[in-house]
Amino acid sequence: MTMIQSIWGKLGGAGIGLALGGPIGALLGGVAGHMLVDREGAPFGRPPRDVLFTMGLVALSAKMAKADGIVVDREIKAFEQVVEVPAEEHDRVSRLFRLAMETTDGFEAYAQQIADAFKDEPALLEDVLDGLFHIAKADEAVHEAEFAYVKDVATIFSFSQQDFERIAARHVRLADDPYLILNASRDMSDDELKRHYRKLVAENHPDREIARGLPPEAVKIATERLATINAAWERIAAERKIG
Repeated sequence: MTMIQSIWGKLGGAGIGLALGGPIGALLGGVAGHMLVDREGAPFGRPPRDVLFTMGLVALSAKMAKADGIVVDREIKAFEQVVEVPAEEHDRVSRLFRLAMETTDGFEAYAQQIADAFKDEPALLEDVLDGLFHIAKADEAVHEAEFAYVKDVATIFSFSQQDFERIAARHVRLADDPYLILNASRDMSDDELKRHYRKLVAENHPDREIARGLPPEAVKIATERLATINAAWERIAAERKIG
């Protein structure tokens, strides 16, 4: 367990005000047994970002499971490969998944709540998309319905087609283009590429997620994303013989 407190401990703790509101708050209330209040005038202030991030990932993952028709237990197992879930909390995660699948709210409502909450943090919204891709490819393939689903979520998050392709390229083979993964141009000089790569490393380093107080899920996603960025750079450096 990392130094960042697991959200599961927060959910079980007494006295915490989960002021999430909206469909995600209603989903959590159905499982956690807490009294949830709307964000407006919430006595406990803004909702915990790590709780909202992880609950949003639960809700969107569950809706993706419903969209692609895959057995739910497999999707839950894939989710637990991305999210740190203590063994004793497995049943609660399962209940959250199944409840999210059964709610009348469509995935659009969950995605919009996350988009509104993190509208000033596009990097965090990108973390959510990376998390969905990681869960989708847990069975070694991102199926067509899953790909279309994540693209729809990205649209609600206000990502452009180019940005979505850049994110997707980290997980599926589109043009198998390392430049696309780095969002770089082939016209850039070696020095320009080096500077661009170093900037990406700094922006995507897992330590930044830790410093921002994000949950272990976001740190794990950032770690895997950085590995993909490094691999793309190594391919380009080898092609260009950059020392």
